[in-house]
Amino acid sequence: MSLRHAVPAALIVFAAVPGGAFGQSYPTKPIRLIIPFAPGGTTDIVARVVGDRLGRELGQAVIIENRAGGGGTVGADALAKSAADGYTLGMATVSTMATNPATNPKMPYDSVKDFTPITNLVNVPNVMTVNPVKVPAKDMKEAIALFKKSPGKYSYASSGSGGISHLDGEAFKVMTGTFIVHIPYRGSGPALNDTIAGQVDAQFDNLPSSLPHIKAGKLRALAVMSDKRVESLPEVPTFAEVGLRDVNNMAWYGLVGPANLPREVVQKVHAAAVKTLADGEVRKRLADGGSYVDGGTPEQFVQKIAREITLRKDIVKKQNIRLD
Repeated sequence: MSLRHAVPAALIVFAAVPGGAFGQSYPTKPIRLIIPFAPGGTTDIVARVVGDRLGRELGQAVIIENRAGGGGTVGADALAKSAADGYTLGMATVSTMATNPATNPKMPYDSVKDFTPITNLVNVPNVMTVNPVKVPAKDMKEAIALFKKSPGKYSYASSGSGGISHLDGEAFKVMTGTFIVHIPYRGSGPALNDTIAGQVDAQFDNLPSSLPHIKAGKLRALAVMSDKRVESLPEVPTFAEVGLRDVNNMAWYGLVGPANLPREVVQKVHAAAVKTLADGEVRKRLADGGSYVDGGTPEQFVQKIAREITLRKDIVKKQNIRLD
């Protein structure tokens, strides 16, 4: 069976939903963009870099609304239950679309049926960092040895239970035979603050939100999740290089609407997003933060989400990962 035929039908139904005159006049008022995490994390950073320019391309203001909680579940659920008129859009992540559903059998929304994919904005390497005072390890080998020596003594922060950073942390524990305590937060921003302050010892996070603190010496990067070393941290190896290939999956951040978003609205928002990502200043700000611009078609985003759902379900099943 081809990948095209393997994609759940509900993920491609948006293509047949007409918009008519409404789609032609859209938008006529400001657009709300729901960020399912607290301010300061990568989802928030990407949304704010893109949002202002996107609004200018559409001719209406894009108003950012942070709806944190449940590892992204609260904000994603609010989007799923919004009117499908194009005036409420949201940021979709690996956590909201794949890892949360894979680890939580009581999700309030269906990531396949309840959203209209518009475009994947960026792909982002994740990074494992430690507080350099609390964890005096210079590299991954020393950190693993330290964790093995004192099971349960050290902790790691995630952006929320069931999210990608939680899943990455649990996969790391399984692959290294270590036990570090999981401390979930309402977004990577608060998690970062406590890791920097030494309340938590380590963190699995997206590179853009952690990068300034790594550069400032407040966090020490041990490995990045990327196909190759990232330009902003050339001295930091990938997880594959340190023998942890199965933890080497990049994150992504895309734009979605509620289910049954009119086709004309999807096309207008996608076209505006592509122009936004082509803007030199936007591209530079995203690249400086460690993000790789995407901007693919709605159909390509459908395929990406479908592959991610399958991948994360397989990881959860193989490693028996469950919510705390």
